[in-house]
Amino acid sequence: MASITLGGNPVHTNGELPAVGSKATDFNLVKTDLGTATLADFAGSRVVLNIFPSIDTGTCAASVRKFNEKASALANTKVLCISRDLPFAQKRFCGAEGLENVINLSDFKDGGFGKNYGLEITDGPLAGLHSRVVIVLDENGTILHTEQVKEIADEPNYEAALAVL
Repeated sequence: MASITLGGNPVHTNGELPAVGSKATDFNLVKTDLGTATLADFAGSRVVLNIFPSIDTGTCAASVRKFNEKASALANTKVLCISRDLPFAQKRFCGAEGLENVINLSDFKDGGFGKNYGLEITDGPLAGLHSRVVIVLDENGTILHTEQVKEIADEPNYEAALAVL
């Protein structure tokens, strides 16, 4: 279990992030058209998993904007923005912002992605949501980089995540 903070107050996750060098665990997430996305859908592409509590918070929105900006310059790279928000909220946000270089995916149905990746918040006011995490995968689904942001209100280290690509 990882210990992170929310406003300086300790909160915990249900486990630890997968290890660098290991294979990413498959997932079933909901796309904005309500179809299902799996890890296999992105085989052959490098993948940035930008994971956060909710698109309707300032830091989460900033991370989606920043990765959208950076993704347009990356060859053979997909940025997946993953939260427990409803797909409708994700689609509304990106539509209103004009963001076209990221793919929004929702874990709203059962939270299985957050549980399997060890990043579900287990206590405090955001219990049940995802913690702020960035995981970078190579074309074969091998994990190249992970970051569990220590303070939920802080942005991830974009440069460190993108440097492994």
